[in-house]
Amino acid sequence: MTVFAEAPPAASAARKRLRRVGGTIARTAGIAVVAVYCLAPFYWMLVSSFRTTNDIFDTSLLPTTWSLESYAQVFDASNDFGRSLLNSLVVAGTTTVLALVLGIFAAYAIARLKFRFKTGILAVIIATSMFPGIAVVVPLLRLFTDIGWINTYQAMIVPSLSFAIPLAVWNLTTFMRQLPYDLEQAAMIDGCTKWQAFTKILLPLAAPGVFTTAILTFIHSWNEFIIALSMANDPAIQTATVAISKFTGASDFQAPFGAQMAAGVVVTIPLMIMVLIFQRRIVDGLTSGANK
Repeated sequence: MTVFAEAPPAASAARKRLRRVGGTIARTAGIAVVAVYCLAPFYWMLVSSFRTTNDIFDTSLLPTTWSLESYAQVFDASNDFGRSLLNSLVVAGTTTVLALVLGIFAAYAIARLKFRFKTGILAVIIATSMFPGIAVVVPLLRLFTDIGWINTYQAMIVPSLSFAIPLAVWNLTTFMRQLPYDLEQAAMIDGCTKWQAFTKILLPLAAPGVFTTAILTFIHSWNEFIIALSMANDPAIQTATVAISKFTGASDFQAPFGAQMAAGVVVTIPLMIMVLIFQRRIVDGLTSGANK
């Protein structure tokens, strides 16, 4: 009969520490790889925006000669890029507000009320967001042409709502289901109406979810391209993403890569700043409920 001696406690503890250190290194390396993969395109866009026109195809990690030439082209009066940024803010902001208002009431009804086919309705709502934007462009273009909506803000806002509202309803429904129903009942026992219990009790508790949904909806609307390109051909009404695609070089055969890179940085930086500032609220809204 063979007897195996147990490993000394010190050796066992050393192996556990080694495994913990190895796991930490593996996780850190994985996060680093993902971060580099995600940030590399933005880094290259940022670096390219500071190159001169002659060096735009240079492959060095940093510009040989730093220049603001591309940013000067972006904000040249002929491009009217500032107006395009304002148009994007109007479209994205309006879409976000309308999607939140409609999404909050729809999510409350689905999460709190009892009625038939509730699960099927939620499935249909989320299924509508899976259709590609190009699938609705042609019929909407015909409809908006007939009613005179082409080159208007509503021609871009209404189609964007068809994708923003399902996102808002899905996120808010998931969050509101986690809110304890007893709080509403207690509020109504204390004399609150159903509306007062909703506005004074439920909405403050749902604030993290509402805030997260607002940011995600705004980012989605800000980056929207195909609908804005199809519904607005007037430079005075087009959004920033469309304006970037229509930048022209010194001739018809020259692509203004530097100006496009600089415009991409200008459009992306506000979103990055917003996410970095409110990242804790975003994480709280996505991962936590109000049952505390």
